[in-house]
Amino acid sequence: MSDANAKGAVTGHDWWAMLPDPAFLENPYPQLQALREQGPIHLDEKSGIYFVLGHEAFARIVKAPQMGRDTRTWKNGWYNDDFKHRDPVGYRLFDQFQHQMINRDGADHQRMRGMWESSFKAPAMKDLVPMIEAEAARLLECLPDQGPVDLIKAFAGPMPLRVLCNLFDLSEASDDDIHRWSASLIRVGDIMMTAEQKQEALDALDCFKGFLRQLLAERRARHDPSLLSVIIKAEDEGQLTEEETLVNMVSMLIAGHETTVTLIGNGLLLLLKNPEQMERLRADPTLVRPAVEEFLRAEPGGNMILRVALEDFAVAGTTIPAGAPVIGMIGAINRDPARFDDPDSIDVGRASNAHFTFGGGPHICLGAPLARLEGQIAFTALLKRWPKITLDGVPEWRLDRLNARGLATLPVRVG
Repeated sequence: MSDANAKGAVTGHDWWAMLPDPAFLENPYPQLQALREQGPIHLDEKSGIYFVLGHEAFARIVKAPQMGRDTRTWKNGWYNDDFKHRDPVGYRLFDQFQHQMINRDGADHQRMRGMWESSFKAPAMKDLVPMIEAEAARLLECLPDQGPVDLIKAFAGPMPLRVLCNLFDLSEASDDDIHRWSASLIRVGDIMMTAEQKQEALDALDCFKGFLRQLLAERRARHDPSLLSVIIKAEDEGQLTEEETLVNMVSMLIAGHETTVTLIGNGLLLLLKNPEQMERLRADPTLVRPAVEEFLRAEPGGNMILRVALEDFAVAGTTIPAGAPVIGMIGAINRDPARFDDPDSIDVGRASNAHFTFGGGPHICLGAPLARLEGQIAFTALLKRWPKITLDGVPEWRLDRLNARGLATLPVRVG
């Protein structure tokens, strides 16, 4: 049973039992719906974390200047001497990630984000279309005209990584290392990490930074013309420190890759489960833009988005105190019937689709335009490549991470 506390939030739910539960990771929506029906904001009294499940409440939170993203403001969080003494590995890991733009607020956030923004706006995206189309075509040409295929392994996984590596002019020889480091570091977005996972992530971060440090030194010497030239210029002119340069590059390579892997895999699974929508998209390829937004809404590639209250903030009848962490449960927010008609149904032509898969406010995902473009090109190419795609087994969800939500396998039969 749940009840509302004096500040208006619902209490009584065991979040720490639910979040790592394989049944929840495979299908979080029934439990999230039941919790949202109890109230838009829940409080875990033991940790002091507020969980937000309502669309209107989360919309206010991500846009409010009283809400930030710097986890050093988290009262009783990791940024104190007691945590540093109890968990030195965790402290080192989180401290290094503070040099990432998403973990800063105000002027520091704008300074770091400003360096990247022009490279991810619409005009720059248009210039990338031929390269992305070529990568999609190259991968699909290697696959059979008929028969079984695992589309995560064969297409959804490698395509986004190749696109990002092309942006940074990285050869395929680095793909395996980047994929391995990313798999360890993606767990930093989880609320819960074991001691072993923290050490693994810290080791991966050290290796990743060493690789990028050497790369930048080599490219600086030969005046590299790729996106790296923008990064090198920003560091040389003092807009970024070396540590900010390296950690933000790590973040871009991880998030930019994983976001699109989950978009393609999760979206294709939705089409396979809703064949009438797949045929509708085949019949009208111009629907690919709203279709991608619908995939992002209905099967987001992340379970949680974090904010921290910089001062007391009242929302949906609840006062969130300064220093309290706030976690938006995106699967609930994106399927809130108060905002979306028939939210559990898939509509590739859905007109009004104000989902929060990419967050919102000043910290909205910088790479969202690239992920959207890759998704549109990927689905167009997939449906053109094969006149028929059907499930050929049971897809497996990744159960080794709590936040990033994607498939480990997607077995299909093409023909």
